[in-house]
Amino acid sequence: MKGYTRRDIDELLTRVQENEETAQKFFEVEMSVLSTLNFQDFFAELLTKIREKFVVPYVWVSMIASSRATRLIRSFASNHIQERYFTLVEKDEFEKILPKGSKPCLFNTELYRFKPLLPEGQEYLFNSIALLPISLDGEIAGSLNFADIARERFNPKNDTSLLEQLGVVVSICLSNVAAHEELKALAFKDPLTGLLNRRAMEKALKREFGRAKRYNTPLSLVFIDLDGFKSVNDTYGHDSGDDLLIFVASALMEFSRESDVIARFAGDEFVLILPETEPLEAAKFMERMQTYFAEHPVMIMEQAIPVHLSFGIASAKDEAIKDTAALIKCADEALFRDKAGKKAR
Repeated sequence: MKGYTRRDIDELLTRVQENEETAQKFFEVEMSVLSTLNFQDFFAELLTKIREKFVVPYVWVSMIASSRATRLIRSFASNHIQERYFTLVEKDEFEKILPKGSKPCLFNTELYRFKPLLPEGQEYLFNSIALLPISLDGEIAGSLNFADIARERFNPKNDTSLLEQLGVVVSICLSNVAAHEELKALAFKDPLTGLLNRRAMEKALKREFGRAKRYNTPLSLVFIDLDGFKSVNDTYGHDSGDDLLIFVASALMEFSRESDVIARFAGDEFVLILPETEPLEAAKFMERMQTYFAEHPVMIMEQAIPVHLSFGIASAKDEAIKDTAALIKCADEALFRDKAGKKAR
């Protein structure tokens, strides 16, 4: 090769080999996330593989707080996913850093500009950063971020074609995960209230009942029925009845713990599964709910409609209860007694 020294050729071959190795690492990261079908596994696998393959000290995701992707994650994933895997940023702040239509960007100067993207409470010491936009169904959702102490690691002069390819794959995977989570929700969630449906409740109860029996820990089940629900439907119409159900479901969700399971059993019946909860504690919880509803009637057609509940509680520690069917039956019978007592009074 005329004009090239042996050293030039060796350097060229070395760069080719390095590029091939880098491309292989990107490919392995892409393959690892293609098979994930839930948000937790997706973020965990993505960040773990990047750290493992590229030995990058700082890898995290910044999500636009108002994006559809963030709303879906909040709906279908536990709260610790946000705390562990990504940080939230306002849309206007994000677009100041990465305007619409941006491709992967590398920076090693004026790094103070990227403070809004950094996780709170953590100290990141870096001298170069790579920002990789990710999207959900065409809408920018945030960015995948790499940062390194080495100033030349993410030099703006470096080629970003492989990063761009990774961004496309990550965005496709994010869309796949979102679609799967939404489809799964249709099978296990009540479409009106957003609570778990009866099928999902029975599955969760089986899990929690087995755990309570295995470790001899308390588990209470509360069966709830709305008093006068038929009267609301007959007087104000079924749409107003739906509004009442949504109102009650929202309040139950607001007052419950993350470990509690809340489901719409059927019609105006709800079930609460309360792990690590004695019956007396469950009764106190229901008293707080009744107080709340007494002080906060639901507004229907500009009228304040009081919300009244009847409920029954059963405990997995009851020696007569051997399975989940018996637990549900016991709580249902207690509910019947509560309603019958009100009618008698």
